[in-house]
Amino acid sequence: MMGDGVVERLTELEEAVKRAAAAIGRLREENAQLKREVRRLGEERRQVLSQVDMILKDIGKLDLDRPQE
Repeated sequence: MMGDGVVERLTELEEAVKRAAAAIGRLREENAQLKREVRRLGEERRQVLSQVDMILKDIGKLDLDRPQE
């Protein structure tokens, strides 16, 4: 019967929608995790740059032009 094919196809489409919704949920969670990681790495980068800047300032304070004894 023709109606059975339509019902079967509708069932397949419903399952496809469920799979797509599940995939979207996983991707949203992964996206949120990646955004957290980017924020963490950005903060880590700022800290490292600050440390490097302090080291360079300390090096600049050294009297490196003074002749060695």
